Amino acid sequence: MEFFIFLMEQYACYKNTTADNVLRQLDELKLTDYVFDMYEMYHTEALENAYKDIDKVIESKSK
Repeated sequence: MEFFIFLMEQYACYKNTTADNVLRQLDELKLTDYVFDMYEMYHTEALENAYKDIDKVIESKSK
């Protein structure tokens, strides 16, 4: 959970928004569990890779 919070805060900075807004968007797209469950991959790679993956799944789900 600590890493998830850290990731949300860092991703929010990357997107120039707040963690609340990021979490709200993930909840609306039903992606929160997906991102949370990607812990194994996200915490072993560069955060920029996680950002790219999150961007990709948000974009694909938003269409």
